[in-house]
Amino acid sequence: MSYFLFKTEPDVYSFDDFLRDKETIWDNVNNATAVMHLRQMSKGAKWIFYHTGDERTAVGTGTVLSVDPTDPKVPIVKVKVGKRLKTPKTLAMIKAEPIFAKSPLVIIGRLSVVPLTEDQWYWFVD
Repeated sequence: MSYFLFKTEPDVYSFDDFLRDKETIWDNVNNATAVMHLRQMSKGAKWIFYHTGDERTAVGTGTVLSVDPTDPKVPIVKVKVGKRLKTPKTLAMIKAEPIFAKSPLVIIGRLSVVPLTEDQWYWFVD
């Protein structure tokens, strides 16, 4: 199983939008490292939905339905909604947690798609 965190501006596409839509294509990823992480995904990968901007909070979950790598620039990643997190996790909470000390989530703040370890995933959802 693989785990990731996807960042988005809530005024562009929020978790409430995702709950309404149930499924979407995750697009508008331009950073080469973030695109590389998208290419590493496979069906069934789990991910955390994170609001950036003023909010800076992990708010929900999702699952990867499919990854179509045929686009040479960015793979087409179809995702479905999971659940709202019981306890949203702020960036301050994330930074205070030792398991994130070496995470790209903390080290490379502008990265929109970040791999997570299994321990990090469970920290968000427990």
